[in-house]
Amino acid sequence: MQHAKPLPALLAQRYHGWKATTHAENAAWYQRLATEGQRPKAMVISCCDSRVHVTSIFGADTGEFFIHRNIANLVPPYEPDGAQHGTSAAVEFAVTALRVAHLIIVGHSRCGGVQGCLDMCAGRAPQLEEKTSFVGRWMDLLRPGYERVMARELSEDAQPRALEQEAVLVSLENLMTFPFVREAVEGGRLSLHGLWTEIGEGDLEYYDAEDGRFLPV
Repeated sequence: MQHAKPLPALLAQRYHGWKATTHAENAAWYQRLATEGQRPKAMVISCCDSRVHVTSIFGADTGEFFIHRNIANLVPPYEPDGAQHGTSAAVEFAVTALRVAHLIIVGHSRCGGVQGCLDMCAGRAPQLEEKTSFVGRWMDLLRPGYERVMARELSEDAQPRALEQEAVLVSLENLMTFPFVREAVEGGRLSLHGLWTEIGEGDLEYYDAEDGRFLPV
């Protein structure tokens, strides 16, 4: 592939630093992971946003989380004949092959994908309405959440956070349309969790189904 270039020098230097320190100090653990395979207890679906670092939030070590990231931490509904298979395949592997005990959706503040959905649905982002926009068609998944936010008649300032949290709820709802997820949940082998984190303050909230809202962890 003629367009592929060598790794940028800064990243190469960081790699060599990691290999000489973190990897060297935990060589036995990495060898164990390589030979025995992965046994993560949880799958985390979070946003691609570079500011969201779920392993740091939970102090997780290598091998603890099976992580999938996409724009706005969305899960599509169960559609075997649809085109959005990347996230669905990751969920299937985590639940049926790795048999994780927990599946966690992590949303966050200042989410660009969610803001894009707000702008698109309000008619402020015609470029996202184009059929050729991958981001726009992906954010169509959040339209039900947008409608619920609009029905609450919130102030414009309150809408982004509300829709960020709706992205978590829409994903949880869509997860339950997967037969193998529903079977695992109803069989007590899998629990679903919805979280939202405020990047600047480092706050973390969880969705309380009984209370019907997000509460501080």
